Amino acid sequence: MPYFFGTDMLKKLKQRSLQKLTEKNLKDRDLSQMNAPLTRLGFLVDESEFQEFDVLYDFASALGIQRKDVKVFSFLESKRKLPSLRHNQVYNKDFTWKGELHNQNAQEFLDVPFDVLIGYYKGSNEFLDLMVSASKAKFKVGVIHADPRLYDLIIAIPPENVNGFRDELKKYLKILNKIN
Repeated sequence: MPYFFGTDMLKKLKQRSLQKLTEKNLKDRDLSQMNAPLTRLGFLVDESEFQEFDVLYDFASALGIQRKDVKVFSFLESKRKLPSLRHNQVYNKDFTWKGELHNQNAQEFLDVPFDVLIGYYKGSNEFLDLMVSASKAKFKVGVIHADPRLYDLIIAIPPENVNGFRDELKKYLKILNKIN
């Protein structure tokens, strides 16, 4: 009698694949450009936790970065019923059970060599963690409770405290000579 994979089994298989790909990406990361000054900034956001993207663009301008040099990409567990004007979104369904990403916009975002990429989401999110690990960003910043293997700097402030996070990040980017 044939055995059919249940949704729980596929979910576990997908999680394991995401973790394996994240581990591989961490091993293969190029750190040679880590000290580049900040001219291009990227944000990876869990849209279920944070939707105020204009705040992130204001955040970037406070760091001296023009809006055209800032990209925000978000993750949602599943597509909303109402159509969205946001093109820079990725969903659970965009990842195969092998953990492979099938979303052209997301792949293009990951291929951009941002000087700084900010994983602006709480704790661990296997999909966003994989994206952070796959990003060609030169320097990666996370928020409190983030996986320290993924990031070069973790700011111990929750994402809800945008001003506190921005101020701390600005302080550290100055210390690291990424901004003036």
